[in-house]
Amino acid sequence: MTNTPNPMAHASRRLSFDAAPRRVYWEVTRACSLACRHCRAEATPRAAPGELTPAEGLRLLDRIAAFGDPPPHVVLTGGDPLERADLFDLVAHARALGLPVAVSPSATPRLTPAVIGALADARVEAISLSLDGSTADRHDELRGVPGCFERTLAAARAASAARLPVQINTLVSAETSGDLPAVHRLATELHAARWSLFFLVTVGRGAVLQPIGADETERLLGWLAGLSQRGGGPIVSTTEAPQFRRVLLQRGRLSPQARAGFGIRDGAGVLFVSHVGDVSPSGFLPAVAGNVRQADIVDIYRGAPSFVALRRPGSFGGRCGRCRYQGVCGGSRARAWSAAGDMLAEDPSCTYQPG
Repeated sequence: MTNTPNPMAHASRRLSFDAAPRRVYWEVTRACSLACRHCRAEATPRAAPGELTPAEGLRLLDRIAAFGDPPPHVVLTGGDPLERADLFDLVAHARALGLPVAVSPSATPRLTPAVIGALADARVEAISLSLDGSTADRHDELRGVPGCFERTLAAARAASAARLPVQINTLVSAETSGDLPAVHRLATELHAARWSLFFLVTVGRGAVLQPIGADETERLLGWLAGLSQRGGGPIVSTTEAPQFRRVLLQRGRLSPQARAGFGIRDGAGVLFVSHVGDVSPSGFLPAVAGNVRQADIVDIYRGAPSFVALRRPGSFGGRCGRCRYQGVCGGSRARAWSAAGDMLAEDPSCTYQPG
């Protein structure tokens, strides 16, 4: 294959997330009444000791706003954010600061239509719901609690009625890959705004599951690209599979949403704050670069050596460091860490061979 210049790829290399992230994921608590087999957070029934206090949470949001314009999009995740008594205070403070906010609740009895309506009234921009199977048996087996599937469907329908956009999150693993076409049909029927596929990284309880291989990943990304080109359903995006952007570029058709994601990856446009204030490049890359109780989150993101290195894809190892698509992709840094213990190593889930 010749290494023909690609205008889109070269243009994307000029994108820089050195000054500010595009998305900040804050794990507001690890408390959750589910027992998901693949839980990154290894959630517990009650709040873990040392989680950020309400006052510390408000100060954290103040500092996130200090990144400036455009303001980062704050995703309140967990555990189950609804387990925090001050969740709506946090949302109100973030919105008053001009921060866009999304919430990632668990499908428990707490997630009632009234709560969903209150989230919409609080100007939450979207909620994300996990749907890891197209049937109750498939989904509930992974989630660990009977009835979770039906509660997820009910929550999605209530959100649609409240005009609150829904992102459906789906795990991609050996256990779920064969069911993905049926999950996509269900997400479409639920009028989901976005379908985000989370390619398994074996951290937390996810270590008990089996990731799919590189060849199957490439075939799956090709199928997803076809869905994106046909349209008519939710926007398709991937987490920890940034090579989806390369597949879309090779097909020559890109939506504005796909272009908006160019260059974003762990530590570059993304940062993660744990329930105790530890700052990492992402929830799937638990390499702590500092803590918001002792340092400013702006300074950590802009200056911590690990974050700076993650924003320099030319220094990545193996094929990722030589790849012409490194500006738009850069590989999954979390998967490199999981596979090789080196966040700058090549991503083993990609089949592309640089020319």
